[in-house]
Amino acid sequence: MPPLKITAKQFLALLITLFSLSTFAQENTFTKGNKYTIGDISVNGNTSFSEQTIITYSGLRKGSEIQIPGEDISSAIKKLWNSNLFNDIDIYLNKVEGNVAYLEIRLSDLPELNELKINGVKRKSKRETIIKENKLEKGVKVTENLITTTKNYLQNKYKKEGFLNTKVSINTIEIKDSLNKPKVNMVLYIDKGKKVKVKDIVFSGNNVLTDGKLKRAMKNTKKRNLVRVYKRSKYIEEDYKTDLVSLIDKYKENGYRDARILSDSLIVNDDKTVSLNINLEEGEQYTFGDITFIGNTVYSDAVLKRKLRISKGETYNGVLLQERIADDSSPDADDITNLYQNNGYLFSRINPVEVNAEGNVIDMEIRISEGKPTYFNNVTVTGNDVTNDKVIYRELRTRPGQLYSKANVIRTIRELSQLGFFDAEQISTNFPNPNPNEGTIDLEYGVVETGSSQIELQGGYGGGGFIGTLGLSFNNFSIKNILNRKAYTPVPRGDGQKLSLRLQASRFFQTYSFSFTEPWLGGKKPVQFSTSVSHSKQFLYDSQTGNADKSKRFNITGLSVGLAKRLSAPDDYFTLSQAISFQHYDLKNYNTGLFTFGDGNSNNLAYTIGLSRNNTYNDPVFPTGGSNFTMSAKLSLPYSLFNNVDYAALQEEREEQLEIINDSNNNAVVINEASARVGEIDQERFRWLEFYKIKFKADWYSRLIGKLILKPSLEFGFLGAYNNDRGVIPFERFFLGGDGLGSYSLDGREAIALRGYPNQSLQPVNENNQVSNDGGTIYNKFSLELRYPITLKQSAKIYVLGFLEGGVSYNDFQDYNPFNLKRSAGLGLRIFMPAFGLLGIDFGHGFDPIPGQGTQKSGWETHFIIGQQF
Repeated sequence: MPPLKITAKQFLALLITLFSLSTFAQENTFTKGNKYTIGDISVNGNTSFSEQTIITYSGLRKGSEIQIPGEDISSAIKKLWNSNLFNDIDIYLNKVEGNVAYLEIRLSDLPELNELKINGVKRKSKRETIIKENKLEKGVKVTENLITTTKNYLQNKYKKEGFLNTKVSINTIEIKDSLNKPKVNMVLYIDKGKKVKVKDIVFSGNNVLTDGKLKRAMKNTKKRNLVRVYKRSKYIEEDYKTDLVSLIDKYKENGYRDARILSDSLIVNDDKTVSLNINLEEGEQYTFGDITFIGNTVYSDAVLKRKLRISKGETYNGVLLQERIADDSSPDADDITNLYQNNGYLFSRINPVEVNAEGNVIDMEIRISEGKPTYFNNVTVTGNDVTNDKVIYRELRTRPGQLYSKANVIRTIRELSQLGFFDAEQISTNFPNPNPNEGTIDLEYGVVETGSSQIELQGGYGGGGFIGTLGLSFNNFSIKNILNRKAYTPVPRGDGQKLSLRLQASRFFQTYSFSFTEPWLGGKKPVQFSTSVSHSKQFLYDSQTGNADKSKRFNITGLSVGLAKRLSAPDDYFTLSQAISFQHYDLKNYNTGLFTFGDGNSNNLAYTIGLSRNNTYNDPVFPTGGSNFTMSAKLSLPYSLFNNVDYAALQEEREEQLEIINDSNNNAVVINEASARVGEIDQERFRWLEFYKIKFKADWYSRLIGKLILKPSLEFGFLGAYNNDRGVIPFERFFLGGDGLGSYSLDGREAIALRGYPNQSLQPVNENNQVSNDGGTIYNKFSLELRYPITLKQSAKIYVLGFLEGGVSYNDFQDYNPFNLKRSAGLGLRIFMPAFGLLGIDFGHGFDPIPGQGTQKSGWETHFIIGQQF
């Protein structure tokens, strides 16, 4: 049992009690040190507790034998104090009859907190946080310890935020309620003062490393500088102590392993800033000597030396040596510890020891205790209340009986995060029951489920009228339970399938779509099956009435079926996808610049093959590392090889008809006949679409400082024709600019986002400097984004971003210049809520003119983002 602690006040009460007993002994037949039987115990004082309760707390019992004075009396006082219920505790000896003693306990209740007023903190939420963190709820017993602890906590809390001169005072006012129960009103006053800035950092004793290098080594403590915006200059003691360690590490990186800080001092300046003086001793520079490995049987010296990557004669770098042995900053680092742990040796220990340092040359021994190979015993998952176990267990890279691998544990966390069913920030691992002797360990993954279904219900104005949208996306669907009424909570869930329904309509268009995805077809291998059906209607605008002309319409009906298989080579981050799609385009009196035939139809039967690699981690909403690239080719059949149509002759005739149309001497009848013939020729050319479409997109994610993430991206697309006489199709083209949401044009085009410009405004320009409104057949885009999270909590993930990007589109490779970019920059905000998906807004500034609209730059554009990322 640890020794009992007694405060000064308790000690004083004990002395008073002993003095009272001593005085009583002079007036009664009382022999000091004798044992007496307790005849009775009475309780007096201002208390709401019953007499029996207090006697029980004291530990004294009627009829028990005690020594007066003695440990029993002292222990009773301590027990009453330690209950944190009473104040002013005294125990008196009232009388003695023979060997029977009569005791009296006098005390009063500790006061309860009645009202609390916090001054100096304006925001209600922060006041509530102070109350919660310090347990200052109404009715709590107010003790000296509570007051002291609260003051210390608040002072330290604000000092950590840079308020070095924080002052906290607590005043209590005693009151009595109707039952004469002691209570207090508390006034808590917090004066944070101003944040203390670092005016200067002065080094002494440094000759090898300059002041500038040392200041840069201090990542958290910075000298006041009006130019710096990413790092404030406030003084925080804890960060400063960390930076002092970083200073020594900087010397160790340069071979000065004996470097140390002789002294450091803080000077408070008249302008309420502080100056930091750091006195250093650099010592001498060392180099690596012989490096030998001891205890290794699994890996040869040659293998370990290749992993260590440090040679004799190199400048001594203690920090690098530790990183190559065990890099704590990266769980999947390329170091010796992970070499062992990724191959089963969980309980291995690697310890570098300096064995000689003569002549400033350090000989090292890398002492290795390999231990036994470790195997997983039990592997379990907890926290999944909705998602079925099979959906989770099929993603695990760690199974019972397998050799332990740290890399597989990390990979499993990533796979569970990528499912989208769990909060990526709260996936945890626990290793209960490690048994080095048996070479076994249990592994438990903890998950927190998040809402995986989303609803899109909105209305707005765009595309010339009111647009209503209803979208439902069930990302953890269970189609096998679709007929089971009991499974509707509110829909069948838990099997990891995805079902999406979407309806969007306005006066000028309607679109309906349905899609279904099964990520593990057959349940045994990661082969994804997907299918979708869509239908859209679009009507031409009637300039006279301002309404849709239902007699001029363009319908598209589409169906696609696809399979995607996870590959094992070159590595298992690769996925090979294949799909067959069919679209039927039906035009009725729909004459626009894009189509030379207003009546007719086209069919698009295509095969798409794609290769992608995605190793981003861990949160799919806010990746912090890795890359994601996709390369795809969409191919139609080469109909011109076997349909016996002379497209060269058709092209020649088409050009003749166009000459007739462009000849101003021809009358309207001749021109109309020529136009009709051009439409007939194009109907023949595009009855079955013949094309190939190549696309590539790549994103990279890397952490810069803290939570600041850099995301470079590039995209490229090309739409080509097998037969130049047949020409490039009028569908499937790239329309660059804006938010990438399509601008309500449903004619088979592909909208490419480029912020800072109006939607689909960056059209190609021909040799006559005329803008084509038919979209581009080639495009490329570059983007650079900085992202910083505001919150990544389960209820909402919010991050801000800044971007630079540029893109361009052309109609043929002869004119193609990938660096003649339309450039933009701006800021944005993204909000991801499980029930609604990704929402956002961007403010982009276009630095270049819009093609066909003069020389004035595009300027500022606002873009609203719904359901997709740039």
